[in-house]
Amino acid sequence: MEKIITFAVPCYNSESYMRRCIESLLGAGEDSEIIIINDGSKDKTGEIADEYAAKYPEIVRAVHQENGGHGEGVNVGMRLAKGKYYKVVDSDDRLDPEALKVMLSCIRENLSNNTEIDMYVSNYVYDHADGERKTMKYSNIFPDGKAVSWEETKRFGISQYLMMHSVIYRTQLLRDIGISLPKHTFYVDNLYMYQPFPSVKSIYYKDVDLYYYFLGRDDQSVSEKNMIKRIDQQITVTKLMTECHDLSEIKKTQPVLYKYMFHELAMMYTISTVFLFASKLPENVEKNKAMWRYLKEKDPVTYKKMKLMSLNAFTRLPGRFGRGLTVFAFRIVKKVFKCN
Repeated sequence: MEKIITFAVPCYNSESYMRRCIESLLGAGEDSEIIIINDGSKDKTGEIADEYAAKYPEIVRAVHQENGGHGEGVNVGMRLAKGKYYKVVDSDDRLDPEALKVMLSCIRENLSNNTEIDMYVSNYVYDHADGERKTMKYSNIFPDGKAVSWEETKRFGISQYLMMHSVIYRTQLLRDIGISLPKHTFYVDNLYMYQPFPSVKSIYYKDVDLYYYFLGRDDQSVSEKNMIKRIDQQITVTKLMTECHDLSEIKKTQPVLYKYMFHELAMMYTISTVFLFASKLPENVEKNKAMWRYLKEKDPVTYKKMKLMSLNAFTRLPGRFGRGLTVFAFRIVKKVFKCN
């Protein structure tokens, strides 16, 4: 029996918070399935997954695997998914129950009208440990409750990006493009978002705050210390994003989409530069030069445009003082916008 939606929940040592996540998904009912992927956890994550699978056998499946990283959890969920649509929910995050009902109602209505939507979009909320919240909305880009193509969308703001938290993909679309995320690599959610874009022909946005993205745990991959520690993985993902599409070809047929994809790729290079500088390691200064040389060799047109854009201006300040100023500016922006 095909489900309307599959929720994949990759888990690694998630015993202290995964219940909140799973409970927030159960409200979708038997039209949905929840695949909990226990990624070689050393705590009680596997036991909790089995507990939910036993209690809700029509909805929940528990999968146990050797540790392969977040990306492999997403891959496994994608391979096993019975849902028409596929959404990844990190085990420390949650969905809003009322917004979930609204989104599922939209999906059911479109399916009943034989309207095949490739990508659903909703808002997400930065849910900080200190209680502060900030909502990332897309109402200035997409019309509410209407299927559109990329070329019918409006310009993204400089701080607006589509993230895994904001998107629900059609499962078969992901399978058709052959997306496979690398094992044992953090930050692959950026590749997961970016690679399918040119294949997306229909987008449906609903102005509801569906996804609550928790920030504040010291062990999170997006904490500054971990971003610095795992900067090589960030660079790997950035290169994979560069390699998966020829932006000049996309520009010829989908100029609006091209602008957004360029915008997102530019942010990946900028963020990589910031954290390479933040490490204060001389070898990372050389890694930064090598990263930009790679882009210049791979796509000289994109390199030239990226180097000239204002977003990257503050990453080109010379010397140790310039690099320090770059990191300082980034931290100020992050504090002001209260975002990841």
